[in-house]
Amino acid sequence: MAEDLTIIKGSKQEKYAALIPQIKALIDGEPDLIANLANIAGALKEQFNWFWVGFYLVKDEQLVLGPFQGPVACTRINKGRGVCGTSWAKAETLIVPDVEKFPGHISCNSLSRSEIVVPMIRNGIVWGVLDVDSEFLDQFDETDKAFLEEIVLNIEC
Repeated sequence: MAEDLTIIKGSKQEKYAALIPQIKALIDGEPDLIANLANIAGALKEQFNWFWVGFYLVKDEQLVLGPFQGPVACTRINKGRGVCGTSWAKAETLIVPDVEKFPGHISCNSLSRSEIVVPMIRNGIVWGVLDVDSEFLDQFDETDKAFLEEIVLNIEC
């Protein structure tokens, strides 16, 4: 298990390309889900310096806050509510260039300006989401979507 990260400068693609094998090494052989989610959130936050990176897990028909990096966050989110709840309900990645323009956006922190939420799906069922917020408008794109979806595919629930 690797416990150090090599943070690189370069394009977004180069950063992801260097980070993904490191994340795989962090979680390889570790059976504890919470430990793995915590390390993934930490690795993403450290490489990209996003405002907030974390996970919500489906429990009792709600998304419940899991491991994260950043300021305090909303603890529970209902299905279909906000960006996270909508991503869960639709079982698809959502890229929101301006959270103020997203119908029903839940503002856990007023500094968040854009967001991407990636559902974690096993056997056709969403069991959680990866939520990433930026303090900048239009921070996320199809590159983030592709790489973040690849990262969540490696998580064993």
